[in-house]
Amino acid sequence: MDKNSKTLVVYFSAQNHTKNVATKIAESLNADVFEIEPTQLYTESDLSWTDSDSRVSREHNDENLQNVELKNTVVPNWDEYDTVFVGYPIWWGDSAWPVDSFVRKVDFDDKIVIPFCTSHSSGLGTSDTDLKAKATGGNWQPGHRFSQDATDVDINEWVEKFIEA
Repeated sequence: MDKNSKTLVVYFSAQNHTKNVATKIAESLNADVFEIEPTQLYTESDLSWTDSDSRVSREHNDENLQNVELKNTVVPNWDEYDTVFVGYPIWWGDSAWPVDSFVRKVDFDDKIVIPFCTSHSSGLGTSDTDLKAKATGGNWQPGHRFSQDATDVDINEWVEKFIEA
């Protein structure tokens, strides 16, 4: 990334893990932040993937429910950003559906897009390339997975790769 480029960190976080990583990335890069917020927020019981009747389980089992309505997809000053980091938790090996909804509605033309995810046990899988396939435009880079217990050192080491000397 060019030192003069403007950077944005976009993220969805249901349980603060992704928010914590996104915040640290934004601080390290002096970047702006945009939170993806579903119109109907996820509660703790909604996120119980072991409960077949929970919201995420129902959404997982019915693709029609995965088009999550968002409060806002209009990022202030979107055209000013050169680089956009996109953060999300992994749900069943995929990016969380609110992120999919955001990516489908935003035009990433002329942007470098760097996905990152958080997960307790799942890997990145193909979530980064799946997001790229759902998106309009953008120069999508390979994604990175952070454990839910990622340290500042872990995050800073990854971010350093994007800072030009």
